Amino acid sequence: MSPSKLELLTAWLPTRPWYRDGGRAPELSKAGGFRLDDPAGAVGIEFVLVNDSAGPEPITYHVPLTYRDAPLDGAGDALVGTSMHGVLGQRWICDATRDPVAIAQIVALLAGRAQPQAQNMSDTPDPSVVSVGEFPATATEFRSALDTPNHTVIAVGSDRSVRVERVLRPEPATPASDRMDAVRVTVPWQIGNGSSVRGVVLAIGA
Repeated sequence: MSPSKLELLTAWLPTRPWYRDGGRAPELSKAGGFRLDDPAGAVGIEFVLVNDSAGPEPITYHVPLTYRDAPLDGAGDALVGTSMHGVLGQRWICDATRDPVAIAQIVALLAGRAQPQAQNMSDTPDPSVVSVGEFPATATEFRSALDTPNHTVIAVGSDRSVRVERVLRPEPATPASDRMDAVRVTVPWQIGNGSSVRGVVLAIGA
């Protein structure tokens, strides 16, 4: 049987530098998310939010993923795993912060040129995903990605970077920027007690 997405993430998350080790294997549950469309229709792009209740305090992680019909060249340890899709067949699932197709669409979202889509419905915009500001650059070329204890910084173009928040906190605690008009994307998610909160998942890097 093909492993589920949560099963793959349970094995992969502890290998990340931003993972908070609770002393035992992650205990993951779905918290929310959204999708972006690949204009070429070849790569699935999903922004997955999961709650981990393994530690003393629940933690919400943001894990952007891409789904491909073949391995991503140079993916290295960004490969989360493989699964079988009932219609599309075998899919290679990767950390989207290392996938040039996803990064181009993240920049397009921050620039106001891409529309977020509902996580579980086709051709359905998701109005709960809110972009503030506008990315002042048109560069989409992926240069590098660096993981830190709290986020992943993606260098694009020659002088710009995008920050992917990994350990989520409700606003205003998420340190997206000191400027209230900073370019950022916020989304809602469900926390352990069933209530909904909102925080930053993407922002222009400092």
